[in-house]
Amino acid sequence: MTEVTQILARIENGDPSAADQLLPLVYKELRMLAAAKLANEKPGQTLQATALVHDAYIRLVDVDKVQQWHSRGHFFAAAAVVIRHILVEEARRKKRLKHGGDQQRLRLEDLQLAVDVRPDQLLALDEALCELELEDPEKAK
Repeated sequence: MTEVTQILARIENGDPSAADQLLPLVYKELRMLAAAKLANEKPGQTLQATALVHDAYIRLVDVDKVQQWHSRGHFFAAAAVVIRHILVEEARRKKRLKHGGDQQRLRLEDLQLAVDVRPDQLLALDEALCELELEDPEKAK
C-alpha cells in the first residue's frame, strides 16, 4: 500500500491531520493534471492551474463529505472528474449575461486608439489628473 493510499484511508477514518499530509504528496501530479486539462480549453481561459488544483483538492478531501478512496489511482481518477466539473462550471458562469456572456472578448493589442497621443502629452495628462485628484477626487474620477 502506497503512502498516498494509507493517508487516504486515514482521511476516510476521520483523521484531521491526514489531509494536510496528503497535499504535498499529490500536489505535483494534480498540477500536471490541471495543466493538461487547461491546455485543452479555449484561449482566453482565466483559470490558473494552481487555482484549479486548490479548488479540486478542497472538494476531494471535504471533511463533511468523506469519500472512500480505494487506491491512489482512484483518487487521481476522481481528481480528473472534479477538475472537469470545475471547468464546466466556469464555462457556464462565463456564458451568463451577468458575467458578460453576450460580450465578445477583444485583445488590447488588436484595438486602435481613436487619437494618436504622444507620450509627453499622456504624461502631462496624467500629471494634471493627479493634481486634480488632490483638489477634487470626485472630479478626477
